Amino acid sequence: MSETLAADATTNACPECGGRPETAGGETVCGDCGLVLSEYRIDHGPEWRSFADDDTDPRRTGAPLTRSRHDRGLSTRIGRSSRVKGRKRRQFARMRRQHTRARISTKRERNQVYAFTEIRRLTSALSLPERVRDHACSLFRSAQSEDLLPGRSLEGFAAASVYAACRVAGVARTVDEVANAAKATADEQSAAYDAINRELGLPVGPIDPAEYVPRFASRLDLPSEVERRACEYVAEAAERGISVGRNPSGVAAACLYTAGRDLGANLTQRDAADVAGVTPVTLRSTYQELRADDE
Repeated sequence: MSETLAADATTNACPECGGRPETAGGETVCGDCGLVLSEYRIDHGPEWRSFADDDTDPRRTGAPLTRSRHDRGLSTRIGRSSRVKGRKRRQFARMRRQHTRARISTKRERNQVYAFTEIRRLTSALSLPERVRDHACSLFRSAQSEDLLPGRSLEGFAAASVYAACRVAGVARTVDEVANAAKATADEQSAAYDAINRELGLPVGPIDPAEYVPRFASRLDLPSEVERRACEYVAEAAERGISVGRNPSGVAAACLYTAGRDLGANLTQRDAADVAGVTPVTLRSTYQELRADDE
C-alpha cells in the first residue's frame, strides 16, 4: 500500500521542483514554483450518452450554416401545428410575426432575404448544385457591400449572380436559359452581370462547347452516336481555332447539326439553333467552316 502511494506521488509531482500540482480554472499549476502543467481540460473521447430510454429527439444541433440565408441559418423558426386552436393559435401567429420583424430589421437584410429567395428558386428551376447556389448568394452579398445595387433591380442582380456563379464553376448554362427562368428582363440581367464582372473581377473564362453537347442532345432526343460524333467535332473545332471568339452554345449546336447530317438524324438547323438560343445564321457559319476541308 505504501509503495502505491509513493508511486502516485511521484507521477503527480511537478517535473521541475517536485511540488504538488493544483488544478483551478481549467489549468493545472504547480503550487510551489508556478509551472503550468496543463492549459485546458478537454475530453477528446466519445460521448457515452445513451438515448435508449429517451423518447425525445436526440439531435442537439441545428441545421448546418449556409450562405443561402441572410443570417447564415442561425435564427430559429416558429413552426405551425394543426393541433393548436383558438387563442393559442392567435398567440403563435403574433409571436411568428414579431419574430419575423426581429429577424429582418434593416432594408439591407430585407433585400438579402428577397434576393436569396429568388436565387434559391432559380437554382432549383435550373437544376443547379448547392455550391452554385451558395456562391451566387456570396456574389450578391459582395455586390451589396460594394454598393452596386442602387439604380438596379434586385431580380436582375439575383439572376446575374446565378449566371456568374455558373460561369465561375464551369457549369454550362446560357444567358437565355437563366433569363427565361428569372423574373428580371434580359437587359436587367445583362446590366447587373456587367457590373458584377467589372467591379468584383470574376475569374471567368470561355466555356467549353463540349459542356453543352450532352444537354442539347438530350433535349433534341438524339441518339448517343450523334452525341459522340458531335464531341469529336467540338475537339476538331478547338484544334482548328473555329470556336475561338464564337458563342460556345452556338458551336455545340453546330457540331450536333453536323454530326446529325453525318449519321442521318432528323435534325434541322432551326431546331438545333433554337435549343442553343442562337440564330440559324450563327449555326450555319460554324457548320460551313467545319465542312470547309471536306469540300
